[in-house]
Amino acid sequence: MVDSAVQLKQISVRGVVQGVGFRPFVYRLAHDHGLAGWVLNHSGGVEIEVEGPSPALDAFVHDLVAQAPPLARIVAVEVRDAPPNGYTRFEIRHSVAEEGRYQLISPDIATCAECVRELFDPADRRYRYPFTNCTNCGPRFTIIRDIPYDRPLTTMEPFRMCAACQREYDDPLDRRFHAQPNACPVCGPHLWLEITHREPGHSADPAINSDMTDSEVIAQAARWLRAGWILAIKGLGGFHLACDATNREAVQTLRARKARPAKPLAVMMATLDEVLRHCHVSHAEQELLTSPQCPIVLLRWRDDSTVVREVAPGNLYLGVMLPYTPLHHLLLREVDRPLVMTSGNLSEEPIAQDNDEARRRLGPLADAFVMHNREIHARYDDSVVMVVDAPPGVGGAEPADPSSAASRWPSVQMIRRARGYAPFPIRLPFRVGQILAVGAELKNTFCLTRDDFAFVSQHIGDMENVETLEHFEATIALYRHLFRIEPELIAYDLHPDYLATRYALSTSHDPAARIPVQHHHAHIAACLADNGWKAEDGEVIGVAWDGTGYGLDGRIWGGEFFVGGYHGFRRLAHLEYLPMPGGEAAIRNPWRLALGYGLALTGEAPDLPGIPDAEMRVVRHQVERGLNTPYTSAAGRLFDAVAALLGVRHRVSYEAQAAIELEMRATAWAARSPSDRCPPLYPYQLERSGEGWVICLGEWFRAILADRAGGVTVDEIGWRFHHSLAEILTGVCRRIADETGLRTVALSGGCFQNRLLLALSVARLEEAGFRVLIHRQVPCNDGGVSLGQAVLAHFASGGQ
Repeated sequence: MVDSAVQLKQISVRGVVQGVGFRPFVYRLAHDHGLAGWVLNHSGGVEIEVEGPSPALDAFVHDLVAQAPPLARIVAVEVRDAPPNGYTRFEIRHSVAEEGRYQLISPDIATCAECVRELFDPADRRYRYPFTNCTNCGPRFTIIRDIPYDRPLTTMEPFRMCAACQREYDDPLDRRFHAQPNACPVCGPHLWLEITHREPGHSADPAINSDMTDSEVIAQAARWLRAGWILAIKGLGGFHLACDATNREAVQTLRARKARPAKPLAVMMATLDEVLRHCHVSHAEQELLTSPQCPIVLLRWRDDSTVVREVAPGNLYLGVMLPYTPLHHLLLREVDRPLVMTSGNLSEEPIAQDNDEARRRLGPLADAFVMHNREIHARYDDSVVMVVDAPPGVGGAEPADPSSAASRWPSVQMIRRARGYAPFPIRLPFRVGQILAVGAELKNTFCLTRDDFAFVSQHIGDMENVETLEHFEATIALYRHLFRIEPELIAYDLHPDYLATRYALSTSHDPAARIPVQHHHAHIAACLADNGWKAEDGEVIGVAWDGTGYGLDGRIWGGEFFVGGYHGFRRLAHLEYLPMPGGEAAIRNPWRLALGYGLALTGEAPDLPGIPDAEMRVVRHQVERGLNTPYTSAAGRLFDAVAALLGVRHRVSYEAQAAIELEMRATAWAARSPSDRCPPLYPYQLERSGEGWVICLGEWFRAILADRAGGVTVDEIGWRFHHSLAEILTGVCRRIADETGLRTVALSGGCFQNRLLLALSVARLEEAGFRVLIHRQVPCNDGGVSLGQAVLAHFASGGQ
């Protein structure tokens, strides 16, 4: 007979609640409150029936959210009353698969402190085992084949647990209870070595055999790295190429083999103390480095660091991460020096995923492989973030909206969103249908939506080769399967030659389901969605500055000011159109832009030392005759032109190299000249054009030429240039605000990855009384475009 004082509650929990220790947490919580019932995983989340006295039930429901495991991310809890069942104990039941249901999936999580302690404890049975993990850490997304998240549906399925691991797995009070990757040296994955070739000067090959223990493999790999070898190391979401970051020759060899002559390389260091010896680290940066996401953080590089400058030439910042797998912890301790850890690929290809693919693609790049036999189901690059501080000497006025994310320095900015963050969705402030947005050409991500979630994929890469297209297609298929999404609409960029656009047009045969979205409209919409902006919140001033985007007039946009929101945008101002002699050739050779801009703005060719006269004549002829010379309003190209004009960089080997090096020169000037906080600004003019304005740069360009001729240093001109751009941005926003009454500005586009420009612009806008929205969860670069495409497609199709 059921006690009438006993009540029963049925509870449904949605969010990241599988693979994070949620069921054992519920089990312990029920016991603590003296309750009976059960908990289970299903394809939509976690279901609970719990029975007992009313006060204990109320406390249980409260603590379910308030005391949830640190890696759990609860998005919804539904509680229903039901008749008691007379339960006598609390149990964890087997998972239930339900057709059509989906759940949120945890990203891969860096090794927790408890597992690191066990890793280096000689008395522990997992001592120096490179695949140690528990409910609080380890692989998740990269090993999941299907939901619910149970071992048979992961790539751990082939590894049958030994008796000791099985006891941990079955014990609700053990931190490895239902940890699906649970393993030990007896029953789990293992390492081995493979040699590809040996460069002259390398020591003789050691004896390599299949009987080497994991510790012996790691010890030998460390010896090779200290000797200058380049290793391909299999990790969580693919392979890294690694070498000694303090060995100039090793770094140069890696660059030559990878065909990456200058683009910065990431570095892994063993401990936070080691990072502090090489970089300046703020409190916010330290929190990111040691977070469960463990991203690459761009840190100010110390002058006395032994990491060679060839790792990030021309840069003041070093991309640093701490070890995030047991293998990394063991290797970094053994090698006892910082290691370059860069994506295992030839430049601009996807990261190598499985062993056979790695042998084929990385064999010519690496001297040896560190392999393992746990399959990777999803490619997964490292995430990259930076912390932007308020510019020194700027600010002091109260921001218009103190609660604004942008008014709280420091600001964490996502540069590349992947490991540790994806596939956790962006929560939207409105419900959406099932939409696929295919993103941009460069730094591609895609976005799938359903309910109030936008599943922005991990970084896919530049859609410039078949390998990346195949990665893109395979990852779309994976997300569609895991999150049970059948897109009803497909959104894509207007540019007809983008591979992602071609994919969209070839995939959807219903014209009514295809929704083209202008590139910069998508940027601003992404910023709004990133900040939880609702449609009823109204219109904003949107500033989209980047290097390229197909405009509504068929020209190349990128220096844009809009007014609008989710229901559409009006272009109210833009940088004046200027020539790009040779089109793509001008992006790779910024001196062409300097010459073209000089001819267009002053009527004369600027002096560009080091550029052969014959090349100058050809390009001048192109500009004067309009031969293969498209016009652009892009702010990114203005950075390139000025960098080339000042001799910072005439030719580039990676995107935005000239602009980055100009930013570094300006930042160096600011550090050396603390009194120069309000430099002279370069003049510009606004000319009416229809209902908006064109920002004319003739006087601006002449003033830079005058400074150059007058002996002002490149660094100081760069500092004035950044301040002047921030003043253009603020001045134009003031003019638009005067006409529209709008006081909120959204900033997006790759130019705002420039921390100096971002900080100066936000400070000036807030001093002028604007509320400023900047990105927080997705990148301001093209990695965030797919989010904007998706939300604009939703409203274009009649969504509310």
